[in-house]
Amino acid sequence: MLENQKQAEVLWPRLVANKLFRKTSGSHALVADFPAAAAADDDDVVFGTEFDDGGCSPEADASRCVKRARPQERNNKTLKYKLFASTWNVGGVAPPDDLDLSDWLDGGDDGPYDMYVLGFQEVVPLRARNVLGADKKRVGMRWIELIRATLNRSHSQRQRGGGSSGDGGGKQQKVHPVRDGGGELGRDYRCVVSKQMVGILLTVWVRSDLRRFVRRPSVSCVGCGVMCCLGNKGAVSVRFWLHDTSFCFVCCHLASGGREGDEAHRNADATEILSRTTFPRGNALNLPLPHKILDHDRVILLGDLNYRISLPEDKTRLLVERQDWKTLLENDQLRAEVCRGAGAFQGWSEGAITFSPTYKYYPNSDAYYGCATATHAGGGGHRNNKRRAPAWCDRILWRGAGLRQTRYGRCESRLSDHRPVRAIFTVEVDAPRNLNSLRSFFMSEGFDRAGSRSPGAADQLLRKDDVVNSARFGDTL
Repeated sequence: MLENQKQAEVLWPRLVANKLFRKTSGSHALVADFPAAAAADDDDVVFGTEFDDGGCSPEADASRCVKRARPQERNNKTLKYKLFASTWNVGGVAPPDDLDLSDWLDGGDDGPYDMYVLGFQEVVPLRARNVLGADKKRVGMRWIELIRATLNRSHSQRQRGGGSSGDGGGKQQKVHPVRDGGGELGRDYRCVVSKQMVGILLTVWVRSDLRRFVRRPSVSCVGCGVMCCLGNKGAVSVRFWLHDTSFCFVCCHLASGGREGDEAHRNADATEILSRTTFPRGNALNLPLPHKILDHDRVILLGDLNYRISLPEDKTRLLVERQDWKTLLENDQLRAEVCRGAGAFQGWSEGAITFSPTYKYYPNSDAYYGCATATHAGGGGHRNNKRRAPAWCDRILWRGAGLRQTRYGRCESRLSDHRPVRAIFTVEVDAPRNLNSLRSFFMSEGFDRAGSRSPGAADQLLRKDDVVNSARFGDTL
């Protein structure tokens, strides 16, 4: 009874604000290197695609849960890809021109990867003018350009033999090389979708030879910050299809605070994000497209979730110095929520944590904020006015069959007061046994547009050739 009362106290301002404002958080415009299932040239052109489905609206139907039906007979095969996922709270620090991201994005022996999912928080300072004004895209685009340069530079070096080699006499492990029209294996990377809401930025990259199999990208933003609706806290979610498998990636920045009971606000934020995030409705092959986050086949949630350790600060610091991760994790608030088997994180999984807490550090230092030795460790002589106990604030969770995590760790960048966290997954994807199947075309926006122009337009397209590569249909449209 007491727990329900506390939850009600947390939720009632949200209900009032949603009733008063009833407005969307951000837009459905997204940034990509190529339009979905249509780009024919290789120029790095930035396109904007608008959707108008009310997906960010607080009044979206939270109770509707569409489960995508599976065909009884599907002549598919299972492909395996390597996925790199990472989250980084950059603390409002703009990336310097000489920032080197190679240590963060290069997984060494595990690479190269087929897909990168990169989530940022606080790409701009969370000041009132940034929260209430228009999104500051310039800094976000700077991060995207740095990522593009790093990915394509590091993997071109690999191709020339300059990269690190794994076990087995330097032989690179390829999970599933998909060739582009029978030519050379493409190893440059293109942006599938990027979206920014205030300080939250989520960007997804795939190998260029996989881009023809990516369809129906869309985005959804949910603000949970000031007045429970502004974008200083909340989530940016993106979704798309790769072959016949739907993916959804969620980048979150949940409520902060280390006082007792603050975890209830984080739980409420997570509940809001899962209930209010919606994607455009539609059908493909008479199957409903996934509408909510949990309707997708493969889901990864990452970000600065801000969950703390429910122990006194002095004891927490002592256990961190001893590297007693077991005791600390037994009191970790997020682990408690996942293990509880109820609430927003029911059914989610997280890998074993064997690394130091990622928050809170002095910038350009390895000393935790408030540490007594900070002045000797690069803390710059800061006064300990505001002590913050170390915590694993930055996390990566997943759900859905076909996702297997092979690595979970942190990176040692000193740019901000957080350390980046990254995870490597092996992802299973359903694909037609013949990759040139017309299924790819039927599932694409191209078929929808052809049908909307005139009832016989799609039929006329099909008569041009009985067996046509799906990418050629995209090129035509």
